[in-house]
Amino acid sequence: MSEWKKTTCVLCGNLCGLEVLVENNRMVKVRPDKENPRSQGYVCRKGLNVIHHQHHADRLEYPLKKTGPTFERISWDQALDEIAEQLKAVVRAHGPRSLALMGSGTLACPAQGAFAAGLIRGLGSQYIYNALAQELTGRYWADGKSFGRQFLHTTPDHHETDMLLVVGKNAMMSHHMQQARRELTRFAKDPRKILVVVDPRRSETARLAHIHLPIRPGTDALFYRAMIAIILQQGWQNQTYIDQHVSGFETVRDKFANFDARAGLEVCELDYDQVREAARLFATRKSSHESDLGVLMTRHSTLISYLENVLRSVCGRIGQRGGNVFPSTLLGRGPHSDETDPKTWRTVATGFPPITGLFPPNVMPEEILTDRPDRLRAVIVSAANPLRSFADTSAYEQAFAKLDLLVTVDIAMTETAALSHYVLPARSGYESWDGGMGAGFPQVFIQWKRPVVEPEGELLEGGEIFFRLAERLGLVPDIPEALSQAAASGDRLAFGAALMAFIQANPEAGRRLPFVLAKTLGRAFGSSHLASLWGALQNLPPRSQENAARAGFTPGPRLGDDIFQAVLDHPEGLFAGTALPEDNLSALATDDGRIHLDIPEMAAWLNEIEPELERAELAEAEERYPFILSAGRHLDVNANTQMRDPVWNEGRRACTVIMHPGDAEEFGFSDGQQVRVTTEAGEEIVEIEVTEATRPGYLMIPHGFGLVFQGKAFGANVNRLTKNTHRDRIAGTPLHRYVRCRIEAV
Repeated sequence: MSEWKKTTCVLCGNLCGLEVLVENNRMVKVRPDKENPRSQGYVCRKGLNVIHHQHHADRLEYPLKKTGPTFERISWDQALDEIAEQLKAVVRAHGPRSLALMGSGTLACPAQGAFAAGLIRGLGSQYIYNALAQELTGRYWADGKSFGRQFLHTTPDHHETDMLLVVGKNAMMSHHMQQARRELTRFAKDPRKILVVVDPRRSETARLAHIHLPIRPGTDALFYRAMIAIILQQGWQNQTYIDQHVSGFETVRDKFANFDARAGLEVCELDYDQVREAARLFATRKSSHESDLGVLMTRHSTLISYLENVLRSVCGRIGQRGGNVFPSTLLGRGPHSDETDPKTWRTVATGFPPITGLFPPNVMPEEILTDRPDRLRAVIVSAANPLRSFADTSAYEQAFAKLDLLVTVDIAMTETAALSHYVLPARSGYESWDGGMGAGFPQVFIQWKRPVVEPEGELLEGGEIFFRLAERLGLVPDIPEALSQAAASGDRLAFGAALMAFIQANPEAGRRLPFVLAKTLGRAFGSSHLASLWGALQNLPPRSQENAARAGFTPGPRLGDDIFQAVLDHPEGLFAGTALPEDNLSALATDDGRIHLDIPEMAAWLNEIEPELERAELAEAEERYPFILSAGRHLDVNANTQMRDPVWNEGRRACTVIMHPGDAEEFGFSDGQQVRVTTEAGEEIVEIEVTEATRPGYLMIPHGFGLVFQGKAFGANVNRLTKNTHRDRIAGTPLHRYVRCRIEAV
């Protein structure tokens, strides 16, 4: 018996709709879901290969405990009892700063996050490390300063813009935008539109561009400062917009208006007239701008995010149709971390505060290896693989070996799991209820995956694992029988009334709401994750309620439950909100409701972005390390560390280091040769690929390889080459797109 079932891809945050054919409890075919209202039948090669994510030989089936060099299978009761006792002992002896959570869900499968965070915070710790703090928190910090909250970010209004400036982003390969190849190709072919791409090499996206600016790696801050300077010097700024919506512009104006843009662009190795034309187009057209890891993981990363906000502001492109808009969400925004609040923790050895509640993974090895008595001693890793996903594999190996307790919750035996004291098997995104509520503009999308195959073995939803562990730690409130009966009755509104009465009478229980829902409605639904969704929808922010009403939902006390039912009725997903485009700037959360550009930390940093200072710093390491390595490259053959079975790339040249033909000739390398790439952090042996897909002096190795599957490593682990201390000064994000290296024949 076979059946097509609707679901989504779980390999990135785009949540492209899929249909999978299930036979004998196995996914055997995958096709794009044309009925998904957001992806509309679009999916990349990775999504079409999710069978290899779901079904492979390294899937976990039972709880495991490390005994000597190997693991033994144990029961759930034994695993959770022993882990709970060891967590209590560590916190009792060393305090809550000795405990941290790493991971807690992915963009495509976030449901367990509230349960994992609730457990860590219930034990008194604030330490949550996450992959978002590997990439995005520099931008979040800058946005917090300019827009008032770290969770307020802008995105291009793609369908209305007629000039798109793309910097450090190759969406044709990364797919980090909705329907990337379809939309970018359509945009580039439209005679009314202009695509400008800033990238060191002629990437797949740059090949579509009307203007390609082949910037020198590591000079993006100079480029932005020069571009803003040109706009101000030419008088192209939108002064009316600035007067109405921007604060602090006059204070920082001279840092740009008096800047020698021509000298700066010489260091960038860019043609002044070309950049001037790009600046004119951006300032005078209905323009928008987007960037990605090329600038989020390079020199001066957080400063660059600030400069991007300055560029958009002086041109009046924030909060405007066709510009960069604040997307809407259904459940409200994430957390905001105030580093000036004495209650906000910092890491004890490195002194980093959280950004949006998250600490940078780059500092965790130092936080474990320090001799301080309040060092990290116990780490729970969930839906993450630090040993391959984060900078400096060697540092992580050394640090994790020093932990008193390392617990991994995952679907597969990852490199991190192999080092753990306990490994707990979680259900995959195709065996559990999970999903996403992607931010959108003007429409807000929601889709939750339902189980399409039954789990094999003793697998639990990630949220359920943390709930059961919380019970053993005494973090779950006593539940009155009446509340359990209301959950079992099937009348969700009656349960909601009983739940509200319980929380009002027991305010402390409100801080443990995910666990309360898991123990009541989760038992009725057979899913803690699904119960958490219902709970989250019952307290929608006023703006979300207004957006939902415009999408056709009836306002009132039933609104949250009506949306929940619509999610159940629409496995292909639905639009559950429509924002007012003309009201977009009301999202600003600054005291005066304006965009702030006078940020002291950025003003001081900006003084370093001078042509001669940058020229000298860029040349400093060239003799020992003559090449620049981009430690990460998006391709059709890599999909982070969740695609572990290399069979999905059989017959493809999946993991190479690319080198320009001129460099190969000068240094005596040939295509297909095995070479050793060496950096400050370590070395890896990899096959060389000679190609004009890069520029002279610039090497690239894709991420997501070096995975050990069935005891054998496939490809090069690029994070063996990245030093965790090579990071942004404010956010701690790694500078993966600018790693000095040398290369030699094996």
